[in-house]
Amino acid sequence: MKTRAITGIFFVAVMLGSFFAGAVVYGLFYLLLSLICLQEFYRLIKHAGIKPNVPAGLINGTLVFFYFGAICYRNILVTPDAAFSFPLYKYVFLLPVTLGCVLVLELYRDLPNPFTNIAYTLFGIILAVAPFCFFHALAYVNTGYNIHFPMAFLLMLWANDTGAYLTGQWLGRTKLFERHSPKKTWEGFIGGILIAALVGYIISIYFTELAWRQWVSVAIMIGVVGTAGDLVESMFKRSINIKDSGGILPGHGGLLDRFDGLLLSAPVVFAYLYLIFN
Repeated sequence: MKTRAITGIFFVAVMLGSFFAGAVVYGLFYLLLSLICLQEFYRLIKHAGIKPNVPAGLINGTLVFFYFGAICYRNILVTPDAAFSFPLYKYVFLLPVTLGCVLVLELYRDLPNPFTNIAYTLFGIILAVAPFCFFHALAYVNTGYNIHFPMAFLLMLWANDTGAYLTGQWLGRTKLFERHSPKKTWEGFIGGILIAALVGYIISIYFTELAWRQWVSVAIMIGVVGTAGDLVESMFKRSINIKDSGGILPGHGGLLDRFDGLLLSAPVVFAYLYLIFN
């Protein structure tokens, strides 16, 4: 328990610190996290006898993050002076070429089930990298670089996770989805959403970019969709008989375990905020 607590405090401090280090560090930090999650995914599916093309997956994951990050940067880095423009986002059409190389490279790998290997190589990018692209984009969803949105997202996500755990321990009786996560209960699910909504309301007092109703709506989305992401990750681990996705965080498992709630909720929250501001 002591190790878990120390790791948790360090993890939260590093995560929050990344916001204040500036846009470049923020982007590189979440690129690194996404690639570690992708590496964890590839390592896990090898237990099921699948042979993903790890180098090709990591290279394409990096390019996907950079290309869609460049779309966020265009509003703050492109200037009237063409010499200082940042046009990488204009070349996003090259992605199908680099992603297509995954198929071609499989021709040179003398392995069984080549299309299964290809499918999981590409699916890993969708599962582990794409959500971090949307989370990274939260800082640019309005204008410029604003840490309030990704910071608030994490605070509400952690509030939901903690609230669900504590409420489930106290009142949990009715199983939510026993087949995939025996410990989750409906009481914990509802309690997590309510506590996240309370944190969303408190956030609205300090972060005034949104009205309190909108912050609370974001909290509810995170609670509902984040729990679904947690269940999906549990389903994945059970399908290959794995308890934790890794051991990078002592007492907490791997990064996929810590970010399972983000994987589905970050794209949904980004879409909601994008519609509000556009």
